[in-house]
Amino acid sequence: MLAVRTRRSRASPNTFGQTWAHRDRVSSHARSFKITDEMTHPSGNNPGHDPDVPPKRKPLPRIGARFVAISWRDLALTFGPILLVCAAALYAAVRLIQPAPPSTLTIAAGPKGSSFWTSAQKYKTILARNRVTLNILETQGSLDNLTRLEDPKSNVDVGFVQGGLTKPGATHDNLESLGSVSYVPLAVFYRGATVVSRLSELKGKRLAIGAEGSGTRVLALNLLKANGIEPGGDTELLPLAGDEAAKALEDGQIDAAFLTGDSAQPPTMAKLLRTSGIRFMDFAQADAYARRFPYLTEIDLPMGAFDFARNLPPRAVHMIAPTAELVARDSLHPALSDLLIEAAREVHGRANLLQRANEFPAPLVHEFRISDNAERYYKSGKSFLYRSLPFWVASLADRVLVVLVPLIVVLIPGLRLVPGLYRWRVKSRIYRWYGALIAIEREAISGPDTAQRDALLDRIDAIETAVNRMKMPLAFADQFYVLREHIGFVRERLAHAPVAPADQTRARDMAQQHAAGVVRQADTEQGST
Repeated sequence: MLAVRTRRSRASPNTFGQTWAHRDRVSSHARSFKITDEMTHPSGNNPGHDPDVPPKRKPLPRIGARFVAISWRDLALTFGPILLVCAAALYAAVRLIQPAPPSTLTIAAGPKGSSFWTSAQKYKTILARNRVTLNILETQGSLDNLTRLEDPKSNVDVGFVQGGLTKPGATHDNLESLGSVSYVPLAVFYRGATVVSRLSELKGKRLAIGAEGSGTRVLALNLLKANGIEPGGDTELLPLAGDEAAKALEDGQIDAAFLTGDSAQPPTMAKLLRTSGIRFMDFAQADAYARRFPYLTEIDLPMGAFDFARNLPPRAVHMIAPTAELVARDSLHPALSDLLIEAAREVHGRANLLQRANEFPAPLVHEFRISDNAERYYKSGKSFLYRSLPFWVASLADRVLVVLVPLIVVLIPGLRLVPGLYRWRVKSRIYRWYGALIAIEREAISGPDTAQRDALLDRIDAIETAVNRMKMPLAFADQFYVLREHIGFVRERLAHAPVAPADQTRARDMAQQHAAGVVRQADTEQGST
C-alpha cells in the first residue's frame, strides 16, 4: 500500500503539469485569436465591409532580390557603345595606315658605266645601311627609264629621268618626282672660224644629235624644231653620241655635235676646247630658252673653268641644261622616299663646275609633280621618330602610333563616362518605381472608396513584388532598402486614408488586371537583366 501510494504521489505532479500546460496553450491561442480578431475587426464587422478599417492583406512574398558585385548587363550596355566607336576608329586607322615598307627596291639607272649607273651604285651602298636592298636595272638611258616606270608590269619603283622627254600636254598621274638631283648641261661644239651663238645658224650642216632613244636626241630635236630645223630637211641629223661624236667632230666628219650627260663631262669638253678649229657654242638666247621650255635652266660655265693657265674657256659661256629628276611611282612608301632623298643629298650635294654645294637635290617642279612626302621632307626633314630611332624601329613605331592615337582619343573620354553612365543605368531601375508610387499617392488624395483603395494596395503589392525580384549591385543596396521603406510608407498612408463608397467589383477587377500587368512587366525586365 505504501508503495502504491508512493507511485501515485510521484505520478500526480506530472499529470497535473501536463494538464496545466495544455490549458495554458489553449488560453494562449485563444488570447492570440482574440487580439488578432480585435485588431483586425475592432468594430465587430466582417473584414472588407467596414469602410473605416483596412482589409486584411495577404502575406507578401519573401525578399527575392539578388545582390551582386557588378551588374554585368548594365556594364555591357554602358561600355558596349564605346567599344563600338573604338572599333570603328581602329578600323578607319587600319584602313588608312601605311603597310610596313618593303625591304627591296628596283631602280632604272642607265647604261653600265654611265653617271646614272654610278649614282645608283652609291644609292645602293647608302640604303644598305638601313637594311634596304636596291636592285639596279641596266637600261638604255632616260627615255627607257621613263618607259619602264610607266609600265606597271616592269616592277621598277624609281628611276633617273632627264627633263624634256615627255610630249607637250602629257600627264603622268601614276608618277611623281622626289626632286631634281643634277643638271644635265647641253654642250654644243662646232667647227669653223665663224662664231656661232644661235642654233638656227646650224641649218644645213651635219649635226650629231645622239643615238636613237637617248635623252640627248630628244632634247636636240625639240630645240632644233624651235629653230625651224626638222628631220627630212637639208640639215643632216646623225645618230652619233659621246666619244664617237667627239671623234667625228675632230676628224671633220661632222660640223657640230650635241653632247649631254656623260658625253659632256668636263674632261671631254676640255679636250675638245684644246682641239684646233673646234669652238664651244655660247648660247646667246639661253635666257629665252629657259623661259620658253620650263624644264630648261640657264647656267654659266665660268671663264678658265677647264684650264686656268690657258684660260679655257676664254670667257664665261652661257649654257642651257635640263635637270635629271629622281622619279618614282606614286605607290612608293613614304619611309623609302625619305631614304632615297637622303641618299640623293649625300651623292649629289657636293659642288662642281656647274653647281654649288647643297644645290641638289631640290624640289624643282618641271614635268612631274613633286610628291607630298618629298615636299614634307624638304620643308621639315625627317620626322622625330626617324631622327631618333633606327629605320625599321621607327617604321614600326610610326604605324603603331597611327593605330593608338585614334583609340586614345576615343577611349579615354569614353572611360571617363563609363562610371557615370553605369550609375545612371542602375539608379534608373530604382527611380522608375518612384514615379509609380507618386501616381498612387496622387490617386489616394481624392479619397478613394474601399474598392479603389484595395486596387491601389494591390498596385503597391505588385510594385513591392517587382522590387523584391530585382538584381542589384551591392554598392546600391542602401538605395534599394530606402525604396522598400518608401513603399511601406505609401502603403501605411493609404491604409489609414479615409474612403468613400463606390462600385467595388468593377474597381477591384481593374486593379487586379493592372497589378498583374505590373508584375508581368517587372518579370520581363528582371529576366532580361
